[in-house]
Amino acid sequence: MPARKAASSSRRGMKIRSGDQVRVISGKDRGKSGRVMRTEPRRDRVYVEGLNMIKRHTRPQQSGPSATAGQLSGVIEREGPIHISNVMLLDDKGQPTRVRIERGEGKRSRVAVRSGATID
Repeated sequence: MPARKAASSSRRGMKIRSGDQVRVISGKDRGKSGRVMRTEPRRDRVYVEGLNMIKRHTRPQQSGPSATAGQLSGVIEREGPIHISNVMLLDDKGQPTRVRIERGEGKRSRVAVRSGATID
């Protein structure tokens, strides 16, 4: 079986990280913004707080010593993944911007293309 091809951005790293404010630019949640909860660089996906909500129907687990007491059952709503190409980072003024990587003094920093401000 041939080896699976790696995603294009996983070799270079993602320009959006956990905790960033982003705006969705495509899809059912277009125009909405939120905070990135977690990222999946291998799949080029991000999970944004309160966006792309999906429903999972779960059964109650059997009670016993191995079962967790706090196991939820019923319809559980949680955030689904959004492809990295469908979100844009928001700069300090709340405007969507592309991100450029600049290297200086041995450090790598993200820079907003629109305003030129350093993000971190």
